[in-house]
Amino acid sequence: MMDLYELVESIVVMLIGWIDQWVPDQLAFLISPTSIHAYVVLGMAAVILVICLLNVVVMIWIERKFIARLMDRRGPTEVGFMGFLQNVADGLKLFLKEVITPQGVDRWVYVMALVLYIGSSITVLALVPMSDRFFMANVEGGLFMIFAIFTLAPFFIFIAGWSQNNKYSLIGGMRSAAQMISYEIPLMLSVIGVILMAGSLSISEIVNAQSSIWFIIPSFIGFFVFIIGVLAEVERIPFDLPEAEAELVEGWTTEYGSIRFGLIMFVAYLRGYVGCALAVFLFFGGWLGGPFSAYMPPEAWFLIKVYILFMILVWLRASAPRIRIDQLIQIGWKRLLPLAMLNIMIAVFLSAMGWI
Repeated sequence: MMDLYELVESIVVMLIGWIDQWVPDQLAFLISPTSIHAYVVLGMAAVILVICLLNVVVMIWIERKFIARLMDRRGPTEVGFMGFLQNVADGLKLFLKEVITPQGVDRWVYVMALVLYIGSSITVLALVPMSDRFFMANVEGGLFMIFAIFTLAPFFIFIAGWSQNNKYSLIGGMRSAAQMISYEIPLMLSVIGVILMAGSLSISEIVNAQSSIWFIIPSFIGFFVFIIGVLAEVERIPFDLPEAEAELVEGWTTEYGSIRFGLIMFVAYLRGYVGCALAVFLFFGGWLGGPFSAYMPPEAWFLIKVYILFMILVWLRASAPRIRIDQLIQIGWKRLLPLAMLNIMIAVFLSAMGWI
């Protein structure tokens, strides 16, 4: 079975072979081997962006319908089948509004912080495979690179809030920085147990190491710390203190409107997808379907696990109240950090005893 690169390359070669007879000699450089490689990379980037868009549409629809049922409502029903295209209609409405830049902002930082926030979040998707054959970049130490890029976003949020000349935005950005410091350390430590048991930083090897037993069983404490850290990292209720619209208007996004606000919401769900995907890789066997693998392709198993985990996050949103900023920081330092250290000790013991 071809991987994503080989599939895109075969399509590009076929198209270039078809148009070769129509290209004059002066434009022959456009179909040189170097150009073909560039077209393949661009094609893979286009595939990744399409996957991003489709996943965001599906996840927003899942959240709106599921949270509606939890509250005894029906959710969107009018646009598309079972309201599936309501998200597209809402997105078009946002994108067609006038783009306004407030007076007094640091314009360069105001724009670049948002560009870097969106760009870094989309870049992570290039390192998140859907299976051992469907990936854009399968690099050794891919897990480390994902976390390195993924955890840059709170810094961009902080400077975006600082640039807006708005006290609500500034407080939202400062809360993001405090939240980043409080939760990223336990988040990183919770992964060490999985790395010790798998013996690798490669996502493919971590997934293959779970062929006999998912790491959620020996590392349940690590999963608990990880999922709480992901909730704080992607700023979902009850850890959405950088926004907290009930007290900060809309937090660090207050002065972003129209297409800018739409892209922020798009990236928020994209980061939620990445967080759930990482949890599936680390604790739920990734794209492995166990004894039922023959019934569906590995990409389908992966997406099913991601969506089920996302529904749990939606359930938490519908059930848990927002906590205060001081409670958030105390949970990170006084509760999750010791639990993450305990999880490492358990992983070391299990590995030393040869049980994993």
